[in-house]
Amino acid sequence: MKNLVVLISGNGSNLQAIIDACQKQNITAKISAVFSDNPTAYGLERAKQASIPTVVMPKADYVDNQTYDASLMTELAQYQPDLIVLAGYMRILTPRFVSHYLGKIINIHPSLLPKYPGLNTHRKALANGDKEHGTSIHFVTEKLDAGPIILQAKVPIFVEDQPQDIIARVQTQEHRIYPLVINWFVEGRLVMVNNSAFLDGCKLPEQGYASDED
Repeated sequence: MKNLVVLISGNGSNLQAIIDACQKQNITAKISAVFSDNPTAYGLERAKQASIPTVVMPKADYVDNQTYDASLMTELAQYQPDLIVLAGYMRILTPRFVSHYLGKIINIHPSLLPKYPGLNTHRKALANGDKEHGTSIHFVTEKLDAGPIILQAKVPIFVEDQPQDIIARVQTQEHRIYPLVINWFVEGRLVMVNNSAFLDGCKLPEQGYASDED
């Protein structure tokens, strides 16, 4: 059985969706560990409740990102991850780390990439009068939020919406599609080759998998 390691920084709602999917065998893999750079992240409690080992590496304990990621790589090696899943992980990974695990790191980002990389995506969508927003799952490369997109999900934006309304709508979709994509990888259906995502041997288009069917 393949090993997943999940990296978190906060509440861990996507982590919970992944835990639930593993327990239901919708993901045919094991979460070997949950790592966090934030000692107070509630996601750590979610992991403990599911009897998953946790590793806490506070950012304040390291002089810079390079030192942090060197230690992170050492700690991760003990769990032999087949896939590293970023689920609300707020640190930017160093090029050395990304290169070491290239093709084995995926991230979920709350926007329809390439639109709105970085933070505060929901507020940006509202401020710009967008009619839709969404979430993107992508392979991680050295450039922030710019790796090949695997799958996106769209949600509407209504006139009366506040950021929290959009967040709730987006998270509902995230909890549905992240386990799906993880299982594609686990089953060997999903790979990254030459900075492109391939599913079942077919190169995915720029905006990722584009079918109504799972």
